[in-house]
Amino acid sequence: MVDKVTFQIQGLDSLLGKLENLKYETKKKGGRSALRKAAQLVRDAAKANAQQIDDPQTRADIAANIVERWNSKLNKRTGDLGFRVGVMGGAGGNKTSEQLSGLPGGDTRHFRHLEFGTEKTPAQPFFRRALSENVQAATDVFVKEYEKAIDRAIKRASKKGQVI
Repeated sequence: MVDKVTFQIQGLDSLLGKLENLKYETKKKGGRSALRKAAQLVRDAAKANAQQIDDPQTRADIAANIVERWNSKLNKRTGDLGFRVGVMGGAGGNKTSEQLSGLPGGDTRHFRHLEFGTEKTPAQPFFRRALSENVQAATDVFVKEYEKAIDRAIKRASKKGQVI
């Protein structure tokens, strides 16, 4: 059974007030940048956690394969902004080790056995821990960066006499 990670976001009141007065394009551009910085914070925490449990005796380096990527499927389907933080080559599918060895950290499909455990080895969650320990910090980064982007857009638009 998979453990759920739940959290509450607090401190968005001032940001939501500013968002009501912006056009969609302005919201999207500033939001994507702010969301990337928040995802990078979680990515860096996951890398640090992975380095603690990674076996230095092997060629595989889980931390080198942890990346954040723009979630274009979510954006196309719903219009929502989203980034994914994950392990390159993650599931691997039908790929062989040779096909995945070109990744920066090599073939790291075994990361899920460390993260979720098996019937013989206990779980050593490093990814879920990275998110759960940094939810508030990532939220704070997102709010701070988004407010800066909105303030820049408002300032730029007021100089030009445009409606944002």
